[in-house]
Amino acid sequence: MLWLCMAGSVFTFTGLLVTYIARKVGSDWRNIPLPTVFLASTGVIVASSLTLHIANGAFRHERFTQYRLYLGTTLFLGTLFVILQVLGWRELMLKGVYLQTNPSSSFLFLLSGLHLLHILVGLIFLSIAFAEAMRRIPYVEAFVYSVNPPNLLKIKLFTLYWHFVDILWLYVFLFLLFHHGL
Repeated sequence: MLWLCMAGSVFTFTGLLVTYIARKVGSDWRNIPLPTVFLASTGVIVASSLTLHIANGAFRHERFTQYRLYLGTTLFLGTLFVILQVLGWRELMLKGVYLQTNPSSSFLFLLSGLHLLHILVGLIFLSIAFAEAMRRIPYVEAFVYSVNPPNLLKIKLFTLYWHFVDILWLYVFLFLLFHHGL
């Protein structure tokens, strides 16, 4: 099911990017530089993938304190990404660039907003995983949780999803950077 959802997201974003390229030749197209804060948010989302990778390894090797620490760090970085994206939109609006300003700005808000929606979904699941980890502080409880196959699968699937939205943002960001610049 997760693979189907990710494939659907790939098709959606690919369709939007192809439409972007086709629409760019219009006479009303105006290039809008990306907010510089998008560069920082890109670094943050990449760092969050790294911390989740470390958390996943800690979980598999029964280092539950480290797992909770890196899972919490990933949650913090994911939230920081959301804040930075909103600040990027604010930066655009302070420059007089809004959703309806022109087709270029519409695509910029649409692509970053749709990706942000994917991040928010991930943050919900990350918050649940973090809450579950914090409820199981004693080693025995954490160990019993960690050897339960459905719990292992949940963490594996969530990690896959988070890395997917990270790669998706890198692709969208590099595409926008190529077409808009900073």
